[in-house]
Amino acid sequence: MAESRHSVFRQFAASDWDGFLKGVEKEGLRVDRNGFIAQTPHPEALGSALTHPRITTDYSEALLELITPVFNSTGGMLKSLRDIHTFVQQNLGDEVFWAASMPCELDGDPSIPIAEYGSSNIGQLKHVYRQGLAVRYGRMMQSIAGAHYNLSLPDSFWQKWQELLGNEQSLKDFKSDQYFWLIRNFRRRSWLLMLLFGASPALDASFVAGVNHDLSRFDQRTWYGEHATSLRMGDLGYHNNAQASLNICFNELSTYTQTLDRAIHTTWPAYEAIGTRRGDQFIQINTSVLQIENEYYSAVRPKRTTQREEKPIQALEARGVEYIEVRCLDLDPFSPVGVNEAQIDFLDLFLLDCLLSDSPRIGDEECERLDDNYKDVVASGRYRELKLCRGGSRTPVADAATDILAQLEPLAELLDSWRGDDTYRRALAAQRETLSGEWTVPSARVLDAMRSSGLGHREWGMEMAQQHQQTLRQEGLDASVRQAFEAMTAESLAEQAQMERADTLPFSEFLEQYLRS
Repeated sequence: MAESRHSVFRQFAASDWDGFLKGVEKEGLRVDRNGFIAQTPHPEALGSALTHPRITTDYSEALLELITPVFNSTGGMLKSLRDIHTFVQQNLGDEVFWAASMPCELDGDPSIPIAEYGSSNIGQLKHVYRQGLAVRYGRMMQSIAGAHYNLSLPDSFWQKWQELLGNEQSLKDFKSDQYFWLIRNFRRRSWLLMLLFGASPALDASFVAGVNHDLSRFDQRTWYGEHATSLRMGDLGYHNNAQASLNICFNELSTYTQTLDRAIHTTWPAYEAIGTRRGDQFIQINTSVLQIENEYYSAVRPKRTTQREEKPIQALEARGVEYIEVRCLDLDPFSPVGVNEAQIDFLDLFLLDCLLSDSPRIGDEECERLDDNYKDVVASGRYRELKLCRGGSRTPVADAATDILAQLEPLAELLDSWRGDDTYRRALAAQRETLSGEWTVPSARVLDAMRSSGLGHREWGMEMAQQHQQTLRQEGLDASVRQAFEAMTAESLAEQAQMERADTLPFSEFLEQYLRS
């Protein structure tokens, strides 16, 4: 019998283990003092959303995205994220930074301003892509916010791991295969993250005005899912009929890029009927199922840093997988920065175990079962009678979760022995604690906090946002850190201006070239 990968991993010495490389991208809406989505342009003090390395926008001009550099420690990453948040909070004037994943008060699509990136061709491309999302899905869905966690392992790990496995591929191909090994197991277990970290069980009534839904009424301005963990990841959130037709295969890099590429080059009748222009205005990049790779909504993505004007598929095919992006995390509304230390350390442990556990290819039948498990936990994860399909049988969700947490314990002990502390055992214990007794998972804590405060989603979200703003503004920034951010602001604005001066090709011709590449 072949030696298990966990056993092989134990052949590492503490001196061989260089830990994880990690970063986070955290979204959040700018909101006015009345709890309504901000109608103001991206603050100039925050620099150019096109070129700033730490502060940009996602779909909407009001939807900020804050990006940390790569760190080798959770503490370093969270300190960076807190610094970025503090700088933003200091430059929001009378606005606040919304703390929840589900949005503040909205007034239909017209109330959600699409992000602007200036007159350069790249800037216009980003704007037209977002116009395409608007005509395809509506803007309401695009006002939802989350956190994306990026994780990789250093080449020192991959070289040792390849040697222990006796693998003779190129390092590039070996790493890509191993990251997809991890992804397959992530797909098998991602429901657990929705149980442990889903934090969007309620929403403002304005989000579902005129929409059929099966939510329960919390108060006159709030609806909620009685057992839901994440409305953000359910049918009211990131959901689309055209994408339901996709069969993106996560078994290996070649099948992933091929199936994604096919979606980008396969027209969709409804999008063809819309066309790419209204008069002289471009309203979508193309009429395919996906305009670009980033339009595909998935809980996890294999990623490679792209060069300017390079497409994600091209980067992956040329240089292989560089890191994994976990995209299913709701914002933690109780944290001033939307994520927390125990959560990040648990994710590291969880993802490493996905790499070290057996991971056969996923067939069509298993793929459907995995999707069903995920959807069931998103919609009904706090229902104690919920059963998931595991290994051909139905298992109560609590038992299935407990089984995975128990499986992680030996790995947590090993990593802690190498570090000489109890980081991973504490992270594991924190998740066990949330599943004990009355289940204090974030989605339950949100509803409990709303009930105990007597506030609906809009008022409670506003209260949390104001608390976080006050906390971070009082903490302030070291002068050197503030000056570094101010320099980034000035440099990003100058870089955008330079790009706009340098562009001489008409956008229509630029877009033709982009689509041909």
